[in-house]
Amino acid sequence: MATQMIIINGGSSSGKSGIVRCLQAVLPDPWLAFGVDSFVDAMPARMRASTEGLEITADGGVSVGADFMELQTAWMRGVVAMARAGARVIVDDVFLGGAATQQRWQKLLGELDVLWVGVRCEGAVAAGREIARGDRVQGMAASQAEMVHDGVIYDVEVDTTRTESLACARTIAAQVG
Repeated sequence: MATQMIIINGGSSSGKSGIVRCLQAVLPDPWLAFGVDSFVDAMPARMRASTEGLEITADGGVSVGADFMELQTAWMRGVVAMARAGARVIVDDVFLGGAATQQRWQKLLGELDVLWVGVRCEGAVAAGREIARGDRVQGMAASQAEMVHDGVIYDVEVDTTRTESLACARTIAAQVG
């Protein structure tokens, strides 16, 4: 069976979005890309600072509430539905719950052929990127660098600490069936 989805997990500022753009360029077939950042941007503003929505503390900690989880499940179902309808889909996600987030995806995926990708980056390097980006709360990258990978099982892992996005994308593309 051909790969229908690529689900990429990594902490904030680890380089996932750059890898996704490179994957879209190097994979021979067209792939749609959906990122958790776009999902968060689509939420009502009041949910981006709410205990029921998404809270980001001054030190970069992130917690999510029941309303966030409900909307995220609907978003995940929608993304999976596109793959079931025939689109090839790349997901750029941050598994705040580690293995529990992967299990949420797995429940929705059913028999779809998925390539699970871990994107690692040393916390200090990700923190430097976070500062350079200027659109993230400082501390988020360092706090997520390892915890998003807790208990997650991958088909392939790449490390962007010293490897460029294109090289990582080529490593991933070689695993796409």
